Amino acid sequence: MRIALYQPDIPQNTGTILRFCACFGLACDIIEPCGFLFDDRRMRRAGMDYLDRVEVVRHASWARFLDSRTTRPGGPGRLVLLTTRGAVGHTQMQWRPDDTLLLGRESVGVPDDVHAAADLRVAIPLAGGMRSLNVAIAAAMAAGEALRQTGGLPPLEPAQP
Repeated sequence: MRIALYQPDIPQNTGTILRFCACFGLACDIIEPCGFLFDDRRMRRAGMDYLDRVEVVRHASWARFLDSRTTRPGGPGRLVLLTTRGAVGHTQMQWRPDDTLLLGRESVGVPDDVHAAADLRVAIPLAGGMRSLNVAIAAAMAAGEALRQTGGLPPLEPAQP
């Protein structure tokens, strides 16, 4: 399972998502351009020392990201877009271990062509009148459910004294 960030524009959210990926053994694709310098200190502060423990693959464009999926060992798996326009809830769908969870820009989501390219469009149900969650929280909720369903959660280690 992978997470892909489409042109992220808030460095702290990207750092938080990369930290999440490190903690759960997920690779992360960054589809550029980013709205910040990739070595931004705010991203590093949010990601802390976890950033050296996550597989990050940077793609210069959406087209390059799509090209990289065709050459992925074992096949590309499904591209699952997390969107407020999703047709199914994140807990209602059947996740697969080779899915890539795609998240859009914090400010505007993804353009229509990216939306259309996704194999599935998934939403997180919210209370009435609420628009959306922070992208890092949404990523953690959806990926956490996907990992739970697919048996991909790491084993619980004993607490450190």
